[in-house]
Amino acid sequence: MGLTGLEIYKHLPKTNCKECGSPTCLAFAMALASGKASLDQCPYVSDEAKEALDSAAAPPIRLVKIGSGDHVVETGDETELFRHDKRFFHPTGIAVEIKDSGDPAAEAEKFDQLEFERVGLTFVTDMVAVVNESGDGAKFKEAAEAVASKTPKAMILVSEDPDAMSQAVEAVSDRNPLIYAATEDNHEKMTEIAKNHSCPLAVKANDLNHLAELSKKVTDLGHQDLVLDSGARETSQVIGDMTQIRRQAIKKKFRPLGFPTIAFTTKEDPDAEIVQAGAYLSKYASIVVIKANEKHQLLPLLSWRLNLYTDPQKPIQVEPGLYAVGDVNENSPVYVTTNFSLTYFIVQGEVENSRIPSYILSVDTGGISVLTAYADNKFSGEIIAKVMKEQDLDSKVKHRNIVIPGTVAVLKGSLEEESGWEVTVGPREAAGIPKFAKDNFA
Repeated sequence: MGLTGLEIYKHLPKTNCKECGSPTCLAFAMALASGKASLDQCPYVSDEAKEALDSAAAPPIRLVKIGSGDHVVETGDETELFRHDKRFFHPTGIAVEIKDSGDPAAEAEKFDQLEFERVGLTFVTDMVAVVNESGDGAKFKEAAEAVASKTPKAMILVSEDPDAMSQAVEAVSDRNPLIYAATEDNHEKMTEIAKNHSCPLAVKANDLNHLAELSKKVTDLGHQDLVLDSGARETSQVIGDMTQIRRQAIKKKFRPLGFPTIAFTTKEDPDAEIVQAGAYLSKYASIVVIKANEKHQLLPLLSWRLNLYTDPQKPIQVEPGLYAVGDVNENSPVYVTTNFSLTYFIVQGEVENSRIPSYILSVDTGGISVLTAYADNKFSGEIIAKVMKEQDLDSKVKHRNIVIPGTVAVLKGSLEEESGWEVTVGPREAAGIPKFAKDNFA
């Protein structure tokens, strides 16, 4: 358990200099005790105090990095149980399983293509888990090499056989793979392998008590970069274990459980598996290993991950401005909307579906939707007219007509008065844009 605020305060310089961002040293000590600040924010703390406060200065959940180069997955270093308290920082790593008994090279090549765009954002599966299903060390090594040759993404090597693991890690150690897993029976050998190659190590036990004991044994052997697996595979038990791990780490500062977590799906049906993976992602897996490997299966999971790890106090938004959709010209229609990402990209998609090249004027509303922005007076006739002038719409098209969303038809009069343009009220829903465009602009 970590130190209390008062215990930390005794080691601080007590200058109340405010350079750490807190009004007093006592306030800083309280923030440090609750995991809301880091010791390096104090410019005057002594080396002796740093040593004494090591446990309080360390994050409640250790940051563990897996992978190399441009494909490093950062796990852990979370400070919250509930997203709305602040935010979650390091998105769960989604690892697709590849068995050494199949065709690892072909599967890895397919895996590496699992990148696609939706609403202007790129979605990726960022890890691959090579599984030693064959039980053959040489074959496991060959599979690891084949996968490494086909994808640069972060790797997990899955085998509880130290001899097989040693061969595979030796072949791909430069990729900084996660070694899975150290158990009660093999932890000394697995820890030695991890230390020799400076790779992160997963620790697996039968329950949380044994997991804490095993975690401490491994750290006592001198290896700190751990990922935890309670050993449970039934969905509710996995969620319960990961919740307890997170709670003990953040609320109790219980160091043996202060590490990222990993979960494996067990459902055979891909749809059920994605639901199971989504539950693990929510509570509180740092890494989820799945078998599903098709884009249509993964999109819901990756979309949920994006939502969960978005700062709840900062809406997703696009850069405001004038966007061309298609090969526009001086006769192209002009639509206006907000800069809330979901709204903008839905409108853009429907404008593309209309097959009529058009402009979209994205107004800066702070990343909120049309009706919300209107209610907050951020999407008014005066504001839209000002943006039209800033974007020099007069020089872009020779007509003087702009289309507003049907949900804010009330803006028609004020926008016409402010801009001098004719205003057409468009459909209430973006799905109506193709028909609206055909009827009005074809």
